[in-house]
Amino acid sequence: MHILLIEDYAPTRETLEQGLREAGFAVDAAADGRAGLRAAMAGEYDVIILDLMLPLVDGMAILGELRRKGRQTHVLVLTAKDTLEDRVKGLNAGADDYLVKPFAFKELVARVRALVRRQYQAKDPVLRLADLTIDTAARTVARAGRMIGLTAREYALLEFLASRAGTVVTRTEIWEHVYEFNAMAESNVVDVYIGHLRRKLDRPGSPPLIHTRRGHGYILQKDG
Repeated sequence: MHILLIEDYAPTRETLEQGLREAGFAVDAAADGRAGLRAAMAGEYDVIILDLMLPLVDGMAILGELRRKGRQTHVLVLTAKDTLEDRVKGLNAGADDYLVKPFAFKELVARVRALVRRQYQAKDPVLRLADLTIDTAARTVARAGRMIGLTAREYALLEFLASRAGTVVTRTEIWEHVYEFNAMAESNVVDVYIGHLRRKLDRPGSPPLIHTRRGHGYILQKDG
């Protein structure tokens, strides 16, 4: 899933960026409010992690502008302010969750994943389709009880397809939700990774789960 991190303090930004990537997210990062607002308005993100105290444009102004423009991306606010008034102000401005610094990185990841599930209207961290099981917390995949080893990129692609199971997703949507903004959008990369997933998921006698819709994209469903 694709995350936008807006944080001006470089050590924190770089640590979170690296940790989120290691946790399997595609991450774009902005070092000030102006760049963050521009990225938030231009891209399609699953979650925005937003520091409130930013140079150029503060986090509360970014949040207000996003909501005024009708952008419904889930926003997790990071702040050193821990008063009830500050939390209420942020939530009333349109924040979806609130995390006070300092915080445990594991909690941040858990909250981000909860917001992603909320976006796709899924409360259970385990996604299931036919005999396919995806544990989004443990980031493990099994089919008919057989564990399947995936690379980080393969897993991210499969989780996105599973979160949209039964719906055709275009190559553009895959790029927006699985890859960083500055990644090289080579024309056949998505097709190559789809091929990798099919070879790992399907075995002789098992029906395929990933289907191509010519001219449209791909769909994950039980029947073609």
